[in-house]
Amino acid sequence: MSSSYLWVKAFHIVFVASWFAGLFYLPRLFVNLAMVPADSHAERERLLLMARKLYRFSSLLMVPAIALGLVLWLVYGIGGGWMHAKLLLVVGVIGYHHMCRGLLRSFEQLSNRRSHKWFRVFNEVSVLLFAVIVVLVVVKPF
Repeated sequence: MSSSYLWVKAFHIVFVASWFAGLFYLPRLFVNLAMVPADSHAERERLLLMARKLYRFSSLLMVPAIALGLVLWLVYGIGGGWMHAKLLLVVGVIGYHHMCRGLLRSFEQLSNRRSHKWFRVFNEVSVLLFAVIVVLVVVKPF
């Protein structure tokens, strides 16, 4: 394996892990936002500020994660049957990321109708996606 391949792979892993760290924590902020009492404006604004910043930062991390993944796939020819499943899940992760933006907007517009319990379940989706993707990449079951 070439040295450049290993560098691309290493940075892909760093950016993917960093992107997912944001996706693990952002829905946790939504749980807290859903639990804020209506009269607690300062707490709501503080959580919204944190969520906005985290969403922006996660979005910035998503770009090189995807770009480096594409380099591994298209330039270095990394692939197999497992890659098709991984790519489908990555599309799901991108959708989840954008769904987080929509949920953030609903909090900003005071139009959220979901409970903190719903957000607790939603929070686990990113963990499941991450786990399945890692298993596909490491085990390469097909």
